[in-house]
Amino acid sequence: MRNISSLTETTAPSEWWRPHVHADRRPFLLARNRVQAALRAFFSADDFMEVDTPALQVSPGNEAHLHAFATEMIGSDGVKEMLYLHTSPEFACKKLLAAGERRIFTFAHVYRNREGSPTHQPEFTMLEWYRTGENYDALMRDCREIIACAAEAGRISKFSYRGLECDPFVEPERLTVAEAFSRFAGMDLLATINRKGETDAQKLGGQAGKAGIRIAPDDGWSDIFSRVLVEKIEPRLGIGRATILYEYPISEAALARKTPRSSKVAERFELYACGVELANAFGELTDAKEQRRRFEIEMDEKARIYGERYPLDEDFLAALEIMPQASGAALGFDRLVMLASGASRIEQVMWAPVKWNGR
Repeated sequence: MRNISSLTETTAPSEWWRPHVHADRRPFLLARNRVQAALRAFFSADDFMEVDTPALQVSPGNEAHLHAFATEMIGSDGVKEMLYLHTSPEFACKKLLAAGERRIFTFAHVYRNREGSPTHQPEFTMLEWYRTGENYDALMRDCREIIACAAEAGRISKFSYRGLECDPFVEPERLTVAEAFSRFAGMDLLATINRKGETDAQKLGGQAGKAGIRIAPDDGWSDIFSRVLVEKIEPRLGIGRATILYEYPISEAALARKTPRSSKVAERFELYACGVELANAFGELTDAKEQRRRFEIEMDEKARIYGERYPLDEDFLAALEIMPQASGAALGFDRLVMLASGASRIEQVMWAPVKWNGR
């Protein structure tokens, strides 16, 4: 495919409907369709069921730094109820696992507020899939095959983005978060977490300062962790080959279970290529009491930082009581198509991108 990113880079996405702009974008969109068809075939061949989940939910998710779009439902009796557009199909998918489904996947339109960049859109497509009775190592293998499948469908031999390259056909590097902090920032992350998984912001802040990270007086441990990850680590992941960054601190994995080997870290990994985060995966937490406790901690943090909190989905917590052990992954489908088609902005691979912040 010819590189046509320069033709659309200067054209506002709000004018995607102009015939000459659409003609420039169309090769990317055809690549999108090929990648989606190839991934549907990939999951079907492995006995997965495609499911369709609702966008309207009583809770959009309970992670401190995820922001939702709210709406109001008015019943026939005039009674009003607050609903949200989901930030992920996760709650609905896990309810389906509780109902008896064993291997499922979905291409879901999801909605996240306060997000916009060359790799973000307020409405985008998320590919989620779940395997019951299998650990998250199986999802790592899935990710390896998925990026190769996408590259083949996109008819490219390598991913390229902002001067970085990644071979999607090579086995991904596996790197723990603690190893990444040590290698790229010279920090001992686990020394700032005790055996109960509790974190020490002062210890982490001291190490971060020595690594050249600016720290604000009111920064919490999570704030510092995220800043180090964004500034020192993420830009160096997925170069040459994809990176699977795994074993996140338990405090950064609200929906994942602890690893068998350590109470400090959880069964969570993220997939990176060309410095771009593509997927986030968990060995799923099925302890409803522990899940409620973590959600409440997340919402307390959200209230502290942003002055708001989202309700808990009580049906979801009830479903966890009967949900089987499972592992699940969420992949930014549009980002994957960007890399598999040579696009430079996420709007180029969306059939009808949303206008945001005047763009």
